[in-house]
Amino acid sequence: MEAEADDTQERHRAKLMYWRGYPVAEIARQLDRPHSTVQSWKRRDDWDGTPVIQRVESSVEARLAQLIAREDKGESELREIDTLLKSMERAARIRRYESGGNEADLNPKVKNRNRAPKRKPRKNEITDDQAEQLRAAFEESLFDYQRRWLEAKGEHRIRNILKSRQIGATWYFAREAITDAAEGGGNQIFLSASKAQAHVFRGYIVQMVWDVLGVELKGDPITLSNGATLYFLGTNARTAQSYHGHVYMDEYFWIPRFQELRKVASGMAMHKQWRQTYISTPSAMTHEAYPFWSGEHFNRGRRQDERIELDVSHDALAGGRLCEDGQWRQVVTVEDAIAGGCDLFDLEQLKLEYSDAEYRNLLMCEFIDDTASVFRLDRIQAGMVDSWAEWSDFKPLAPRPLGERPVWIGYDPSRTRDDAAVAVVAPPVAEGGKFRVLERHSWSSMPFHAQADALKRIAGRYNVQHIGIDTTGIGYGVYDLVKQWFPAVRAISYSPQVKTRLVLRALEIIDGGRLEFDAGARDIAGAFMSIRQTTTGSGGQVTYQASRSEEHGHGDLAWAVMHALEPEPMGGKNHQNTGFMEIYG
Repeated sequence: MEAEADDTQERHRAKLMYWRGYPVAEIARQLDRPHSTVQSWKRRDDWDGTPVIQRVESSVEARLAQLIAREDKGESELREIDTLLKSMERAARIRRYESGGNEADLNPKVKNRNRAPKRKPRKNEITDDQAEQLRAAFEESLFDYQRRWLEAKGEHRIRNILKSRQIGATWYFAREAITDAAEGGGNQIFLSASKAQAHVFRGYIVQMVWDVLGVELKGDPITLSNGATLYFLGTNARTAQSYHGHVYMDEYFWIPRFQELRKVASGMAMHKQWRQTYISTPSAMTHEAYPFWSGEHFNRGRRQDERIELDVSHDALAGGRLCEDGQWRQVVTVEDAIAGGCDLFDLEQLKLEYSDAEYRNLLMCEFIDDTASVFRLDRIQAGMVDSWAEWSDFKPLAPRPLGERPVWIGYDPSRTRDDAAVAVVAPPVAEGGKFRVLERHSWSSMPFHAQADALKRIAGRYNVQHIGIDTTGIGYGVYDLVKQWFPAVRAISYSPQVKTRLVLRALEIIDGGRLEFDAGARDIAGAFMSIRQTTTGSGGQVTYQASRSEEHGHGDLAWAVMHALEPEPMGGKNHQNTGFMEIYG
């Protein structure tokens, strides 16, 4: 009997060794048994087919028996016994679960949780742990110049940043704000030229929280479960005197009546715990925000000995500097961004695509001299409005955004590349009323038939009464296709006289305060400002032109708007002309 017991123990020991990874030959050598014997045990006891949980139980049981039999057990042995007992208990739960049990067999706490009433998730809830996740995701994504903005956030109450296009400033400050709000930093207020532009921040915020946490933020404004509220406001924020929090003013060099809105912004952030952040690309030095940037506004009304002289050049501000008026200023060009780790640009290609003047303005943060432009910024700005607030009859997301009200469409083709611009304009209802640019589109690298199809889709949403197309070059191909479904399309064949007529009509409308577009559409303003008076190659005739750029095209958007305005007679409607609405309406 003893020999049989020894054989059983050896057989069990051999099985445990095999499950620990020993090969059969090594087991036979250590147990001093023939290889064939161990191989027979393996086959008859189906060592390979034994479920994992059973292997664990057998190993735990063997080790537990060994420890329990040991005398004078130390603290480490007692801790191991406790751990092994818990392992056996866990294995027993798994067996019950596999035999038709439920989740409570695996975890008894589940049963207790199921007994308790379910806690309804709070709207826009971000827990402390999730706030830490946001912070980690935010800081991991930053370029060096954005890290400098983050450092300045903790050091200075007012940040004033002049920046290149497309370096991720709006994206960065949206993520900075939601991270701060989630950590208990308080309210965050975004002020833009229009509510539509402010909602770009909202889109970045909602996307970040969804991507990182899987939480969908809702509402406008967005109020987090910790009480912090994120407001997205246009220029109608002049009436929002009761708001308070950290203020972000976006593209302030393009905001009409900047000083008026700045007073509101500074009032919202008057308490010492609130920050003010001003971010913009440059427009023209004639903009009323320029004295705020240059320090001239600080000097107004001060004695001579109290005045300051600020160096706001790129050399002085490239690294960021706390200036004498208490503002931390920085200039970040596209070349600075590339040096700071941004790998989104091909600098040599950009220099090929832009003229020197365009490169300096759009990417190197130099201001436009609009004194040479046919269309002055101050006149254009008079028509920059918060369309979401002021155009109550326009529903941009509706199938018919303007119902059955008529619209005029203008199309401008590329002169050198397969890109184009389209503008949808609502003419005034009454004589002398305002024209409104409802939509604008810029298309790049699209064949002319695809552009014609896109025009048809746009026109399908409106009651279109005029389409004006420049038939120069690729424009004729688009014109020919559009004529098939809109026979009344008007061909505009360029000549110095035609261009002069288009420009003078637009000047008359703009100078008369009769052209409106959303204040967030800076590309329209820039396109008009790019148009200069010149002469024809022979020098014999006055004409108008604009150098091409990715931002403003060849003045593409301005020309598209002017093509849409073509039915408006010079001087408006009078006893000698009837006006387009009478003829076609």
